[in-house]
Amino acid sequence: AGAMAEGRPLRVLGLHGYRQSERRFRQRTGALRKALRGRAELVAVNAPHPVPGGEEDDGDDPPRGWWFSGPGTFEAGEVAAAPAGLEESLSAVAAALAELGPFDGLLGFSQGAALAAMVCALRARGDPRFPVAFAILVAGFASRAPAHGHFYREPIALPTLHVVGDADAVIAAPLSRDLARRFVEPVVLSHPGGHFVPAAAPQKAAYLDFLSRFRPARGR
Repeated sequence: AGAMAEGRPLRVLGLHGYRQSERRFRQRTGALRKALRGRAELVAVNAPHPVPGGEEDDGDDPPRGWWFSGPGTFEAGEVAAAPAGLEESLSAVAAALAELGPFDGLLGFSQGAALAAMVCALRARGDPRFPVAFAILVAGFASRAPAHGHFYREPIALPTLHVVGDADAVIAAPLSRDLARRFVEPVVLSHPGGHFVPAAAPQKAAYLDFLSRFRPARGR
């Protein structure tokens, strides 16, 4: 209702998953963008790091990642001793918010949701680079790298909707529920499917209900 009163949709910055790209993420969120039409506009950006190798690499649109747990690799469950690339990704998100904004919130998928949770932690501490009011975290998880532990030391006070796939074989549901517990008053939405951004009627209703709490930011 807030967005409607202002006469324009909320703007949401989309952060894709590991081995995806802005283009692939856009292709795979068509149903979601249709479900949110008139209420929220989703604008995705590329992660800064190309992922080496892989059959999906078609040259002009290489698969990308937000950080690595090993040299050129990533596993969500790995307790990475020397994670690489996160600072560049935080800078890339800050640049996107500044150059393409104003944005009202974030929507992250898989590794992008893990990154969005870190951005939420920085935002809750007052970091001026990340002026967002909320985040939707789909198939998220907390990084297990000790170097990233500081993001989770205190409960993260930013409104979040956590979308959990009960049949997710990539990011198991308990990992996403564990991330939700790191937040103050998280909203948790379960769906029976796997590793994707769901947009069927029950999820559409939950997204719209969550987004109805927020008003669009004023233009610059």
